[in-house]
Amino acid sequence: MNLASNLTSTAEAHPDSPATRLGDGVTTYRELDDSSARVTGLLARHDLRPGDRVGIMLPNVPAFAVVYYGGLRAGGVVVPMNPLLKAREVAYYLGDSGAKVIFAWPAVAGEARAGAEQAGVEVVVVDPATFGEVLASVQPVTEVVRRQDDDTAVILYTSGTTGRPKGAELTHGNLTSNTEVMVSDLLQLTPDDVFFGGLPLFHSFGQTCTLNAAVATGACLSLLPRFHPGQALQLLDEHRVTIFAGVPTMYVALLHEGRGSHDVSALRVCVSGGAAMPVEVMRGFEEAFGCIVLEGYGLSETSPVASFNHPDAERKPGSIGTPIRGVEMRVVDEDGAEVPQGEVGEIAIRGHNVMKGYWRRPEETAAVIKDGWFRTGDMGRVDEDGYFFIVDRKKDLIIRGGYNVYPREVEEVLYEHPAVAEAAVIGMPHPDLGEEVAAVVVLKPGADITGADLRDYVRAQVAAYKYPRRVWIVDALPKGPTGKIVKREIVVPQDAR
Repeated sequence: MNLASNLTSTAEAHPDSPATRLGDGVTTYRELDDSSARVTGLLARHDLRPGDRVGIMLPNVPAFAVVYYGGLRAGGVVVPMNPLLKAREVAYYLGDSGAKVIFAWPAVAGEARAGAEQAGVEVVVVDPATFGEVLASVQPVTEVVRRQDDDTAVILYTSGTTGRPKGAELTHGNLTSNTEVMVSDLLQLTPDDVFFGGLPLFHSFGQTCTLNAAVATGACLSLLPRFHPGQALQLLDEHRVTIFAGVPTMYVALLHEGRGSHDVSALRVCVSGGAAMPVEVMRGFEEAFGCIVLEGYGLSETSPVASFNHPDAERKPGSIGTPIRGVEMRVVDEDGAEVPQGEVGEIAIRGHNVMKGYWRRPEETAAVIKDGWFRTGDMGRVDEDGYFFIVDRKKDLIIRGGYNVYPREVEEVLYEHPAVAEAAVIGMPHPDLGEEVAAVVVLKPGADITGADLRDYVRAQVAAYKYPRRVWIVDALPKGPTGKIVKREIVVPQDAR
């Protein structure tokens, strides 16, 4: 068992098929297999042993796949890192994981070196002008180190809302199983498929649902180092992309950009995850692009896919679907007891996708994994057909005067307004009510409406305790590395209305 075995098997079956594309550059599976084997050889020079950690600080470029699978082939534990991290953060990730070496892109090598120096870690700069020569000087190690199902393959650091990031340990069994379900059950992939590669590969969504899924099938991953709607549309057209995977903000951006003269007819399925997809955005995208959107759900701690709107079953807009094969989900109360159907509680998950635990944090692991069930922190409900619906993050819940207000519900109403491009509903401290409901909104280009108008619009459609008393309009909302809106970084203007 080793996740990298997917690569060696595919390279044997489809050696001349394109594995990755970046612009006009193509890497075949034979080339990816050989280069990753040479990375394994390079790691041997750094005295890497099975179980040792390998940092990767690379954007969405072909070298990411080369180093990722090279580290896994060596029996190493890959620690993918956001290329935008600063030296202090790099030092924390490397120090906490105990990494032995880090591979860094030239543009971020300064921060990587400064952080690595603090952590006492060796740095390998992956310069596209010279890295090929470096690998050519290394003897490839073609043997793939055997690992057990429960051996850690990847440590993904979660951007916790409080405290320092924790490393979720995903095993070879976790990632292999999750990838296999994506390939066979959910996307029904073939070697002729072409993936849109704009999701960050250092994140679990991009890794499992694009990179690992493509490699397991022999499909092509067309890379886009930084998401831009115009460039994404050009890539969809020129590379004849068949599978688009993205977060809701990417769909919003593409919808506003408009497909124009771009030919996107090769698209056969779109996947949304990372955050709740507003129903109006889904409807608008499907109408404009002529392609079905399947919404899924998961977290870094669940490899990430836990549930999905399956292609061969009824699809319910607004729902995150039903659990994938081999995974159970339920809605529970504070004590872990299942709540009645239709009632809101916390979503708990059990199955082959649940992480081994948080790296070297047994107490924090025990706080979220109880009797084999992972407590997600997401509030949801399940209907009579077994379809799950996310209501909101447990931490995002607003309690106004003793009443629970779920921001997702209010945001859905705002997204239905024709002037609204993006919306985030948050709680603000209130001396009498505890919290007050507020909304921050980005308008569509050319839209002209006031915060007061939007407040009144929502007021007419929800219970009196739910509508946002304060609404303000901004040019942009703060977003994380995957494009997810980061509510904790929203700054409330003093003159918010």
